[in-house]
Amino acid sequence: MRKYLITGLLVWLPLAITVWVLLWVLGIVNGVFGSLISGMQAVLPPGGDAWLEDLRHIPGLSLLILGGGVLLTGMFAANIFGQWALGQWSRLLSHIPIVKNIYSSVKQVSDTLFSSNGNAFREAVLVQYPREGSWTIAFVTGQPGGEVAEALGAEEHVSVYVPTTPNPTSGFFLMMPRAAVRPLAMSVDAALKHIISMGVVPPEAAAAEPIPHPKAASIN
Repeated sequence: MRKYLITGLLVWLPLAITVWVLLWVLGIVNGVFGSLISGMQAVLPPGGDAWLEDLRHIPGLSLLILGGGVLLTGMFAANIFGQWALGQWSRLLSHIPIVKNIYSSVKQVSDTLFSSNGNAFREAVLVQYPREGSWTIAFVTGQPGGEVAEALGAEEHVSVYVPTTPNPTSGFFLMMPRAAVRPLAMSVDAALKHIISMGVVPPEAAAAEPIPHPKAASIN
C-alpha cells in the first residue's frame, strides 16, 4: 500500500505544483487587471461602466491582454521610433531620485541576462564551494572588470553564480580564478534540472565530446 501511495504521489505532485504556480501567476494578472478596470470605472459616468464589469468576468481575458500588450510593446520597441521613445523614457527615469537607482540596476541586469549577444548563464561549470573538496554546479555570468579586476591581479578570473537548491533564484556571487573552474558540456537547462531536483534527476549525456577539465586550483 505504501509503495502505491508513493507512486501515485510522484505522478500527481509535479502536475499539482505546475497548476499551483500557473494559478498563482494568473491570480496576480487578474489582480492587476481588476485594479485597472476599477480605475476606469471610477472616471466613467454612472451607467457607462456596465461593459467593464462584463469584461471582469471573462475567464482568461486578463492573461490574453497581458500577452498582447507585451507582444505589441516588443513590436513597438523593435522599430526606430520605438527605440527613440524608450530612450527618452529611460532618460526621464534616470533623473528621478531613488527611482533612477532601482530602474538602472534592474534594466542593466535584465539587458545582460536576456540579451541574445550576452554570455550570462550560457555556461555551466563545476566549482569547489563552500570549501575545498566540496563541488557544486555554478553558472558563468561574465568577467570582473574595472577596479575589481585590477585588485584581483593579472590572473584571469570569472564571475560565477552559485544557485541554491531547490530554489535556484537565490544563490551566491563569486569571483574565482579561471583555473579553479571546471567547464561542463551539459546545457544550462540540464544543469538547472539537476540543481532543482537536488541531484535526483541526473543530467542528460551531452552529444558533443566532453570539454577537457583543467586541474582545479584549491580554494584558499
